[in-house]
Amino acid sequence: MARKRSRLGWRFFVLLATMTLALGAGFAAAEDRQDFPGAVYTMSNAAGGNEILVFKRGANGILTPAGSVPTGGLGTGAGLGNQGAVVLSKDNQWLYAVNAGSNEISVFAVDPQGLTLVETVPSGGEIPISLTVDRKLLYVLHAGGRVGGVDTITGFTIGTDGKLSPLPGSTKPLSADNTNPAQVGFTPDGDVLVVTEKATNIIDTYTVGKDGLASAPMPHPSAGTTPFGFAFGKRSQLFVSEAAGGAPDGSSASSYLVSDDGGLTTISPAVPTTETAACWAQVSNDGRFAYVANAGSGSVSGYRIAHDGTIALLDADGRTGVTGAGPTDMAFSNNGRFLYALRSGSGAISAFRAEADGNLLPLPGISGMPAGANGLAVW
Repeated sequence: MARKRSRLGWRFFVLLATMTLALGAGFAAAEDRQDFPGAVYTMSNAAGGNEILVFKRGANGILTPAGSVPTGGLGTGAGLGNQGAVVLSKDNQWLYAVNAGSNEISVFAVDPQGLTLVETVPSGGEIPISLTVDRKLLYVLHAGGRVGGVDTITGFTIGTDGKLSPLPGSTKPLSADNTNPAQVGFTPDGDVLVVTEKATNIIDTYTVGKDGLASAPMPHPSAGTTPFGFAFGKRSQLFVSEAAGGAPDGSSASSYLVSDDGGLTTISPAVPTTETAACWAQVSNDGRFAYVANAGSGSVSGYRIAHDGTIALLDADGRTGVTGAGPTDMAFSNNGRFLYALRSGSGAISAFRAEADGNLLPLPGISGMPAGANGLAVW
């Protein structure tokens, strides 16, 4: 009887183990199937009337045109030298876009059927070029120095209906009047704002109070020349692309540690891409890889990120992905499986599947967009 009980117990153990393995495989397969459909958004930036260009994103990462929606404002018809002109809220309920030609911001409601324009409001400055959102706050970067004005950041509160209300006292200068800025961004915890200045080789930081107001700017020298786009990783790490004034094969990327008081500590200074005009930056969802788009080389350079934030090129030649002429803005899908690069001069978007080892597998892209398109947001 004891032997029979033992044999039954063993059979039960084997059955339980088999079921556990099967369930584990099922969960793994389910995890592998997390390539849900989504959407990709960019804007025409047309001087005669700005529009959001919409593309359906298949579960396999392939894009399909899905029409356009007017912003109610005007673009400039020319490059903005920026990153972050089109951004999604963290819950993907709202899409925000700059209208650099009419000094406005447009707000769209996002739903499975498409976009609905909620409002278009004055941006609070001249030439809005970049946006950043954290919970119920939005800040916009103005490049007004290009037209004889001043470069500023301005804040808005976001209502439950997505609408923007100007935040009194939130407009703050950059380090100078004409810095040729590129991007504004909240740190992941929302406590600090970062702005890159291309003309001065300065990175500004601002602490953000509980009232949503930014402090005075705290300028920090960039480790590389022409700091441009940036993205945040894990553990308060900041990764910045450096265009080096467009010098052939002279671009680089640097990593920093951002402290709660707005301090900036260099981790890896100016690690070369070996490519030209590295201007736009993204970090993989798991924080293990950083990517910069090289506008002058038609490529994307990948970096491996160590736990302490140091970075090293994935490929000795700096070409982790090949995009074709003039890649500009980049964005990851929410699930981190796909990376897209806008090629505004060519009216195209290049697509890649991001592999577990950091490599980028080319996917069919899309073309036929108006030249001068700007900004990229993906879910």
